[in-house]
Amino acid sequence: MLRVLVTDGNNRAALAITRSLGRAGYTVFVAGEGKSTLAGASSYCKQRFAYSDPGRQPDRFREDILRLVCQNRIDILMPAAEVTTCECMKVKEALEEHCIVPFHSHRSVSRAASKYEVLQLARDLSIPIPITFFLHRQDDIAKAVQFGNRNGYPVVIKPSRSRVEIDGAAILGSTQYARNGADLQRVVKEFHPAQYPLLIQERIQGAGVGIFACFNRGEAVAYFSHRRIREKPPSGGVSVLRESFPVDAALKLYSARLLQALQWHGVAMVEFKKDERRGGYKLMEVNGRFWGSLQLAIDAGVDFPLLLARIAVGQDVKPVESYRLNVRTRWLWGDIDALLARLFKSEDRLHLPNYFPGRKQYLKAFFSPKRRDLNFEVFKWHDPMPWLLETMRWLHLA
Repeated sequence: MLRVLVTDGNNRAALAITRSLGRAGYTVFVAGEGKSTLAGASSYCKQRFAYSDPGRQPDRFREDILRLVCQNRIDILMPAAEVTTCECMKVKEALEEHCIVPFHSHRSVSRAASKYEVLQLARDLSIPIPITFFLHRQDDIAKAVQFGNRNGYPVVIKPSRSRVEIDGAAILGSTQYARNGADLQRVVKEFHPAQYPLLIQERIQGAGVGIFACFNRGEAVAYFSHRRIREKPPSGGVSVLRESFPVDAALKLYSARLLQALQWHGVAMVEFKKDERRGGYKLMEVNGRFWGSLQLAIDAGVDFPLLLARIAVGQDVKPVESYRLNVRTRWLWGDIDALLARLFKSEDRLHLPNYFPGRKQYLKAFFSPKRRDLNFEVFKWHDPMPWLLETMRWLHLA
């Protein structure tokens, strides 16, 4: 049976991959920054390994991955996060002397990871994006302030890449908000020059919609979509409760256009947000990797890890035409974190939009009766150890 190495063992997507391929009969190995990981705790994991931190020690990480692939006769390497995907793609040729890496090229993965390149490409392809000012250097901050004055505050500030490498170490950047010009100038100064260009954007208020796709050398094999019901943090972030939803025809067209322009091969998530003020949807970003809500797609009938594994070894894969709708998957501890934030942090601190539910309404929705088609992301009766490990960590007992 084929042997698969899954990276990022503490990533919930890695757990979903491990369970999917393990149940399908693959021999699954899990690696992470330590041997005690969520995916490594799964009964579907044959053996666990540790590697160097890909953010702080990228050179050693790449050496570790090459060694693990060779020593364990790995057939397919499945990176499960952006940083490991990018680092593995840097040594794709060396890795593919021993195994298959089911992504097209370092160039296409790198382009997808750049919000600047993605939005520029989207403009060329007539795909709607938020009103955006690209700040190429800090000296142009006055133009950014003018942009905010013209389009209204708050504005959203994002680095072009969520991760950049400086002198062999990674600098991570997150989305920030500015309420006025002075606030904008302060926030901009916090970014490293390597994180430029910065994206100064209007704030799109509305629900996020992800279009998930699997491509086989530029041709779509599967699409999937969900709607976010609750997120962590509550104002927008990682979905903690989500529901399978029909793929919007326009968003499917935009996603196909964008991924084909990137010459995509493998899995990707194209993220949009509904614009409640102006109508329609706006492109947010592309995640050229597996995504956090992967388990929902599997629960609804689109097994992306299995599709990608079969594509990797050249098996005939028929396009997925449909999946179950209104299926929900809940990341329980993440949902509890979001609830605690909503109850005990102010609206200003959480950057909540005006239409966001009040505390009582949020609490009532959290404890609403369990639906028949509700699944838990980490907790599974047939594989309970990952949830027990996660619970121990949440309680600070492990």
